[in-house]
Amino acid sequence: MGYEEPRNAWRQRTPGPADWAERLKAGARDKYFIVSCDTHISEPFDHLQAHIDPAYRDRLPYLRTDADGTQWLISDGWEPQLISVPPERADLLPEQASFEDNEVMSPYTDKMEPEDVLRNASGRSLEQRLAHSEIEGTDAEIIFPNKGLLGFATPDQDLSTAMTRAWNRWAKDYFAPAFDRMLPMALIAPGHIDKAIEEVQWAAANGFHGIELPCRPIFNRGHEPRSPIHYNHKMFDPLWAAIQETGLPITYHIATGEDPRAVKGGGAALVAYALAMSTGIEPVVTMIAAGVFERFRQLKIVTIETNVGWVPATLNHMDHGWRAQHMWQRPELPRPPSEYFRENCYTTLLEDTPMLKTVVDMGFEDNILWSNDYPHNEGSFPHSQANIQRQMEGLTETQRAKILGLNAARLFNLEPRAR
Repeated sequence: MGYEEPRNAWRQRTPGPADWAERLKAGARDKYFIVSCDTHISEPFDHLQAHIDPAYRDRLPYLRTDADGTQWLISDGWEPQLISVPPERADLLPEQASFEDNEVMSPYTDKMEPEDVLRNASGRSLEQRLAHSEIEGTDAEIIFPNKGLLGFATPDQDLSTAMTRAWNRWAKDYFAPAFDRMLPMALIAPGHIDKAIEEVQWAAANGFHGIELPCRPIFNRGHEPRSPIHYNHKMFDPLWAAIQETGLPITYHIATGEDPRAVKGGGAALVAYALAMSTGIEPVVTMIAAGVFERFRQLKIVTIETNVGWVPATLNHMDHGWRAQHMWQRPELPRPPSEYFRENCYTTLLEDTPMLKTVVDMGFEDNILWSNDYPHNEGSFPHSQANIQRQMEGLTETQRAKILGLNAARLFNLEPRAR
């Protein structure tokens, strides 16, 4: 980027120039078809106003500013989320640890390097997004909300249905000029099955290439007992049948269906980030174990932002349980769990260099989708080409092409055409 950024230097590290690296760039000869299967839109705060059912307009999330300047995000179903703290309210911040220097008490914006500032200001217009796509070399993007995910963050399924439907209509209008390559996932609130089926059918009729369900169907605030209803419940069979009929894949983005800030105290932010991955794994395990993919053989699901390292351990554990605890299992699956994963499930790669080759060597090269998580800080923008070289050096040409875009083209029904 032309400046020294010590905390972001790792993003540019590669094993050295690869003979295939030029094919990652926009306009390159024989370019790889590249799809980022996890990106986000930074919506304006009032984006739902024009589309929400008027009965729910006064229940939309909003910013509250206290008399002392402290700012909070207020959203139905969540505890208030601290957004901005004035200097005199240090009491609202975590206590400084003995091993931390004084800089830690500065506003996080003062600690951002230029690349962090760039990411924080990105994803805010379609024109900007298309320009950044050229930098990244991506030919298509699977897009998820930022603020729109609050549509899943309420136990009130009427409100959840209204908010997610409003987001879908806003997204259809917003991305219309580039709907061939900027592909938002339609949000489906699963609590009301009939309404969910109607929205799935609407999404299919309106050109969406996939849908998103929350990782847990009924939102859990984190400090209350969890709902016993999960995706192994037979109540969802009509929904699975309707989704299978459309051919749309289901995506499960981590940290949905539960307040990700359930952990309090020291290290809470890192704990929440690390444990959020498990929320994406949960519906995979649940649906396999319940025989969903035996009943609905064409249904496809994708875990978003889970990386790939969980796959060997989880499938090994499930296959072992399938063999060793056969006497207690209902339904009694006719095939090992790993076979259902191979046929029906996908996971997204973000930054998992140590495990990618292992998972590929296990024969799961057809189940991995690359992503840059644009524009989030845990993602690889604006150094995705270095990210790809760093992770895929040891793969074959065929394996790289599949993970970068051909698997996504098959799953999301895309024309694999590089730009």
